[in-house]
Amino acid sequence: MLSALVEIDLELITDWPSFHAVFAAAFGFPAFYGGNMNAWIDCMTCLDDPSAEMTSVHAESGQVMTLQLKDAATFKKRYPEMYEAIVECSAFVNWRRIEQGHASVLCLSFYA
Repeated sequence: MLSALVEIDLELITDWPSFHAVFAAAFGFPAFYGGNMNAWIDCMTCLDDPSAEMTSVHAESGQVMTLQLKDAATFKKRYPEMYEAIVECSAFVNWRRIEQGHASVLCLSFYA
């Protein structure tokens, strides 16, 4: 399976608003993005569906989008709740897709 890659510099995240701003900028979430984890999940679930217009970065059909988390070990210590949200919500994105009969679309890459 092929993979696309988006790197997230976790040093840029200092609170929930910056969390959502960093991910929105990296993935090109729509202007109506709600800035919460439910909205994050909705956008990330559509990574391989450009017609959904939920991201401007896309994985090709059959690809997995790799989310490269830069500085994950420090981020995990500074903001354990946000770190856990990335891990849990990424897993939920894939679970949701599998439940709907689609392949997983999101992979995490980090060292914590």
